[in-house]
Amino acid sequence: MELGFHCRTVVVSFSFLILFSTFCASSSIYSELNPIKPRHSHLLKSAVQRETPTSQLSEIWTPLENQGWKPCNELRNKPTLPEKSEGYIQVFLDGGLNQQRMGICDAVAVAKILNATLVIPYLELNPVWKDSSSFEDIFDVDHFIDLLKDEVTIVKELPEEYSWSSREYYSLAIRDTRIKAAPVHATANWYLENVLPVLQSYGIAAISPFSHRLTFDNLPMDIQHLRCKVNFQALVFVPHIRTLGDALISRLRNPQHSTEETGSNYLQEATDADDNKNAGKFVVLHLRFDKDMAAHSACDFGGGKAEKLALAKYRQVIWQGRVLNSQFTDEELRSQGRCPMTPEEVGLLLAALGFNNSTRLYLASHKVYGGGARIATLKQLFPLMEDKKSLTLPSERAQIKGKASLLAALDYYISIHSDIFISASPGNMHNALVGHRTYLNLKTIRPNMALMGQLFLNKTMEWSEFEHAVVEGHENRQGQLRVRRPKQSIYTYPVPDCMCQA
Repeated sequence: MELGFHCRTVVVSFSFLILFSTFCASSSIYSELNPIKPRHSHLLKSAVQRETPTSQLSEIWTPLENQGWKPCNELRNKPTLPEKSEGYIQVFLDGGLNQQRMGICDAVAVAKILNATLVIPYLELNPVWKDSSSFEDIFDVDHFIDLLKDEVTIVKELPEEYSWSSREYYSLAIRDTRIKAAPVHATANWYLENVLPVLQSYGIAAISPFSHRLTFDNLPMDIQHLRCKVNFQALVFVPHIRTLGDALISRLRNPQHSTEETGSNYLQEATDADDNKNAGKFVVLHLRFDKDMAAHSACDFGGGKAEKLALAKYRQVIWQGRVLNSQFTDEELRSQGRCPMTPEEVGLLLAALGFNNSTRLYLASHKVYGGGARIATLKQLFPLMEDKKSLTLPSERAQIKGKASLLAALDYYISIHSDIFISASPGNMHNALVGHRTYLNLKTIRPNMALMGQLFLNKTMEWSEFEHAVVEGHENRQGQLRVRRPKQSIYTYPVPDCMCQA
């Protein structure tokens, strides 16, 4: 799962509900009564007073040079459709938006391997965010089908004779047409040996679970190329997400155009922005610091005994205390790069890299553990920080309000169009955007987590020494191409499967 467990109602035992609701209430009280103080005051003071040399500022904003690779737009083999489809493939995808995105790409590939017709993937109701958004709510389904029509036949829904094959049908009993034993990273042969016979017998096969159910290795190049085509070309967000995204990008690049001035006519605003050649630059920071991550890491985030106790109780309730990191000390975890960076620490990293206090910073994230108090130091370093709420009017957010997948889609769209992207910690969105921005040759900073953990353990280090260590440790972590190794994801490392040498 990409999204963490939060204080929501879950169908479990009555005693668990009582314990969990009591814990959630006490946690919220804790956050109100315990102010969060900066952990690295000695560095923070110097960072606030920093003056970034013009040469360093120019270098950090300089786009990547041509690295000798480009997207493979030309077809390596002429696409063909089978004379006859073997049947219909259904997949049911759980997880957050970016996990589902990868599952969609794999589903198209599996349909191609089996010479089958793919039904638009079903996105499971997210048990945490209660988001029932469908594929059609998030992605431009007509563009998706049309772009892939020469390689895979895709339909929006099953014909009447197979209308019985639904999510509800498979939830009631064991069914012969359901494939539920697909191994993680299954081979093409596994699908030919185990799923094709079901298709040939019943005309339909429903695969669930399906996330991460196709290998990244030893597949024909046309299948790999198809996965790339789906991910980087076919999966386009619905028009209203793109239009709102363009408007927010315009406001980030042209801060003088406030939402009050433009009202809710962001369609015209986004169109006008295309002609502006003097637009400013901005960074997107994907800040992964929710309660789930903080608790599961078992790290110390400076909130004192109250915070330690609250997170320990949370671990006990959610994972019954079975958290691997719990057996290590905070110092051991940090030195190994296993602690997520706090907003304060990410801010210090960005400041050391050369971003000054006039940097336009867009915050792509959901709820941050500790709320506004935890973000205060980041805001102190980067006062021009914005997010979805600060850049839009309530009327503009109405269509996506409360819909986690659409909110994530908007963040993804803005991230793809930013000058620089950085994610505070690894995860599905980080992986997806690293791959997508590599494909487009855009600057993307990958924090050296082990280095940062070790630097933050040193409480006597001066700013100049910290700054030098950060710059040196990230020289080759700003979008330089990395060739995919065996077992690595094609969606995170698109070279060489998705790209050709220029």
